[in-house]
Amino acid sequence: MTQLSVEILLGKLLTDEELREAFQQNPHGVLVWLLRQGLQLSRLEMEALRSIKSSDLSGLADMIDRRLQKASLRRAPMTHAVRDTDTLPTAPLGTTGMRITRVGFGAWAIGGGGWTFAWGSQDDADSIAAIRHAVERGINWIDTAAVYGLGHSEEIVARALRDIPADDRPYVFTKAGLVWDEHARAAPPRRVGDPLSLRREVEASLRRLDVERIDLYQMHWPAEDGTTLEDYWGTLLQLKEEGKVRAVGLSNHDVRQLDAADRVGHVDTLQPPFSAIRREVAAAELPWCAAHRTGVIVYSPMQSGLLTGAFSLERAAQLGADDWRSRSPDFTGRGLRRNVALADALRPIAERHRATVAAVAVAWTLAWPGVSGAIVGARSSAQVDGWIGAASVALTDADLDDIAGAIKRTGAGTGPVRP
Repeated sequence: MTQLSVEILLGKLLTDEELREAFQQNPHGVLVWLLRQGLQLSRLEMEALRSIKSSDLSGLADMIDRRLQKASLRRAPMTHAVRDTDTLPTAPLGTTGMRITRVGFGAWAIGGGGWTFAWGSQDDADSIAAIRHAVERGINWIDTAAVYGLGHSEEIVARALRDIPADDRPYVFTKAGLVWDEHARAAPPRRVGDPLSLRREVEASLRRLDVERIDLYQMHWPAEDGTTLEDYWGTLLQLKEEGKVRAVGLSNHDVRQLDAADRVGHVDTLQPPFSAIRREVAAAELPWCAAHRTGVIVYSPMQSGLLTGAFSLERAAQLGADDWRSRSPDFTGRGLRRNVALADALRPIAERHRATVAAVAVAWTLAWPGVSGAIVGARSSAQVDGWIGAASVALTDADLDDIAGAIKRTGAGTGPVRP
């Protein structure tokens, strides 16, 4: 099925009065006729289409499965039937035209060891299996970065997606602006915004990811090489204009920097750290993004494992020297004890929702206005299964009150405690 046939289907239902009347009188009959014409629909899509009212027809595109939306946006052919597992809730990512599942796959840890912010050595086969499992379960975006594993994470993402038909592949988001020294790979990467450097980076990422265009390209951190924000943000906007990337965003930038960037050109997305432990962006950055129609994908919603429900004081003590968490105040001393106590306080809420503690922790970030989706890391298929339910957990006012009370009681983290 091609993008043209998708447009024909939508166009006919919107403009062909006779077909629309037939559809309203006998939707099942019309759908059977469309199926005989070669239109491929899953059971869930059939049910959604049968439920359409006349007044809903203008919103038909949003009701059809995300693969139809993605095929139309990317001009990609549709040749494979949609899986019924593709049913995770989605949200628009700002003004990018992309609808993303409320949770996405985070590829930081799978970059492996041997660099400053590594999570220790990883098994590439497990990482590839985890990505494929996430896609099979309906996740439609992956967030990585050039610096993760010093290029290795992007390569693993490409290997994981290589055998997946193009129209079934998730969106791929990556980041630039952290440059490493190949001769001193253990040295901290430099924050570089030089336009020529960014252009070299985007070409390298396109090559490692084995894609013609990156769906979302983000500046990882504010530059520290003397390049002004206006210059590096202007470069990203140029890359978008040239078609090398579809959308552009900022990561780890504050409101003042967002304002400066917005004066140059619209900020499509922001990627800030956000969890029930690290809550600072809820005070200013999230409201700014909501007001400016900037999509938000938060990272570390489980605070790098602390809010999974599986972390403990004993496990923290066993973190290896090649794991950056072993040097973090969140994973040692009083900070660790407060954070573990907060995770324990989420257990009754998880039980009420028949969900995991991890899913509740992620759902808490999704409950805040302005948040489009949450990036959640995984190094195995089992870890994906542990948090994917967050996409469908709807926390109640009572749940949010309980979590706010637990945050105050434990003293974990800083920032606003409730949406």
